[in-house]
Amino acid sequence: VFPSFAPSWRINWTRLTVFFDYPPAFRKVIYTTNALESLNASLKKVLKPKKSYMDDEAMMNVIYLNAHRIASKWTMPVRDWGLALGQFAVMFGSDRVAL
Repeated sequence: VFPSFAPSWRINWTRLTVFFDYPPAFRKVIYTTNALESLNASLKKVLKPKKSYMDDEAMMNVIYLNAHRIASKWTMPVRDWGLALGQFAVMFGSDRVAL
């Protein structure tokens, strides 16, 4: 269907497969496109009606307050978070991870 993709994937295969170097619990946590898509859609809904803002700080305040409001609706815990958090600490050092 997309013949131009195959050569690019072959050339860049080592960079594309780095994701699989991580343990499964780790991958589940870092692969969060659904949550990010939901957050982006919610923020767009808030930002779109007003096309311009006084300054960058005003826009950042709107983003911050609405991201906080959106996050309060998230009630599902991240699956295997404890396991992934321990693996984050081992891989990146406990000084960089809030345990």
